[in-house]
This record gives sequence, structure tokens and C-alpha cells, in this order.
Amino acid sequence: MTMYDTLAELPLRIDRYALEGKARRISPEFERLTTIVHLQGAGEEGLGEDVTYGDVEQRAQQELGPVLPLAGDWTIDSFSRRLDELDLFGGAEPGMPAYRDYRRWAFESAAADLALRQGGRSLADLLGREPEPINFVVSLRLGEPPSAEPVTRRVAAYPGLQFKLDYSPAWDEDLLAELAATGAVESIDFKGAYKGTPVDVETVPALYRRCAEIFPDAWLEDPDLTDPEADEALRPHRDRITWDAPIHGVDDIEALPFQPRTINVKPSRIGTWTGLLHTYEWCAERGITNYGGGQSELGVGRDQIQYLASIFHAGEANDIAPAGYDWLEFPQTGLPANPLAPEIEPTGFRRRS
Repeated sequence: MTMYDTLAELPLRIDRYALEGKARRISPEFERLTTIVHLQGAGEEGLGEDVTYGDVEQRAQQELGPVLPLAGDWTIDSFSRRLDELDLFGGAEPGMPAYRDYRRWAFESAAADLALRQGGRSLADLLGREPEPINFVVSLRLGEPPSAEPVTRRVAAYPGLQFKLDYSPAWDEDLLAELAATGAVESIDFKGAYKGTPVDVETVPALYRRCAEIFPDAWLEDPDLTDPEADEALRPHRDRITWDAPIHGVDDIEALPFQPRTINVKPSRIGTWTGLLHTYEWCAERGITNYGGGQSELGVGRDQIQYLASIFHAGEANDIAPAGYDWLEFPQTGLPANPLAPEIEPTGFRRRS
């Protein structure tokens, strides 16, 4: 019996739903918009978060309102199959194909939260897994021109903090040395899997090699191995190469050029419970560990990926730091310490706030 089998037949009653827009200015150039899905039924409420990055798509959904025909009696599986039949974008073509999975996960996660609450169960209890303290890293860009200051300032406030840093071809030897001296670099995100997007990053094979050398224990995420020189530069470090952006499920892991030791599993990239739980099981059968990654969530979506980390990969380099650590002007005190306590609500699919 698979984990999805355990979840699939859970009864679900939906009477209505509502949408709640959220916004936060991440930087002077970027305002993050998300939408919280509130599924309501039988006196309970389930929550999920649409992390679609397109402002147009987010505003259109919020303006259109709760028009999808979701009311009725379902199971988790029959509700998921119902979503297969619906156009979650109101006839518009989303700016990126991945947005379909992002929005789908908002409804799938809200449905599980609601069904579990209606049934008086927690996800951890249903799947027979014990929540554990959650290790996390903080994901940062180092600015233009790049500086170690975002790292050193946070380490000074929160000693022992670890980071996943977004690589830039503008990094120089002095910056690399300063970062290495902190001992705080857990992983480097090369962004090399993006092609033809606003976040494409130039591949510099010599800098790939230098990053691998100066951070000998760091994970090397999403390098551009389609560049023969970059592939050769990282060949001695393949045991540290991991993947994020290309992974939408098991098929994408199987298509990788070699089996990784670990893989980033983002439920919003996979989109469905059946795909997510199958990915966890498939990896476990092959000795591949997992870690979680965030999508700049502004609400319950962050709690839910922390929840999944607590029951599937609590001790790994989870890029799911609590809100505040990645803010431009982050709080100097008061943020939750690492590791996060594995506090979950007694029913549903949410951490205790």
C-alpha cells in the first residue's frame, strides 16, 4: 500500500471556497504576490497557497473570484481527478507551464488540510511518520555588485546560520574567500537549469570549478552541465551535484545524466499528492535523500513545506527558512532558531503558529 493509497480515500466535503491575496515587497524591483485558497466545509477550513510568480495570473485569479465548481462530497483522489477537468486559469494561458502545477498544488494542499481536519487526523498521523526538528538554510542573493555583507550581517545576529547562495558570474576571488571564511555556505545555486527566462545566469566554467574547490562541502545545485567545459569542471564533484528547477517528478529524476545523492523536492513543482508521495517513495527505494525548497511563500505555503520537511527530510539542507531571514531589513532578534521545533497542529496539514 503506497502513501498515496492511505491519503486517497480520505473523505472531503467542500461547501464553498474563498481567495485571499497577499503581497510583500521583496526588493525595490520585486513585489511578491501569492493567493491563499480557503476551502470550507462541514465547519472546517483547509488552506493552501498559490505561489505562481506571474503578477498578471495572480491578479486575474483574485479578480475573478471563487468561480470553480468545487462544492460537493469527494475523496482526496476524486477531488484531484476533478481538478484534472478544470481550467484553473480561466481560459488564459499562464506565462510559464510550471504555473499550472503551482496553482494545482494550492488546491491539492488545501483539500488535504480540510479533509484531515474534517476527519480529526493530522498528515503525520495518517502517514505514520514522526515529526522531527527541521534543519533549514537561508536562501540569498548577494546583490549587484555582489557583497558578503548579507551573509556576515545575518551570521553576526544569528550565529551558526547556514546559507544557500545564488551564484553570480560577478563573484570574484576576494568575495569567495570572504564567504568561505564564514563557514556558513551550505550550498551554491548555479541557476544553470533556466534557459530563456528572466532569471538565466551566465555559465562561467572556471568560476564553477573555483566554487566547488573553495566550498568543498557545499551542495552544487542546478549547474549547467550542457556546457561541456562546465561539465568537465564539476566532474570530480558529481557526488555533490543536486537538482531543483528541472524536477517535476520521478520522470525528471530518471532523465538526469547521473543519479544524484540528494534532490530538491518542491510540492508546488510537482503539483499533486500522488506525484509528490510517489517521488518520496521512489527516492527512498534508491537511497536518494531529499530536501525542501521554498517559492517565496507569504503564508501557509511556507508552513506546509516545513511540515513536509519535518516528516520526510528534517535533517537535510532545507531551503525553507522562516519568514524574516531573507528580508532586506531582517529582524536582528526574535526569529525562530535553527532547527525549527517540529510543532504541528493536531489535525490537518499545518504547523502550529
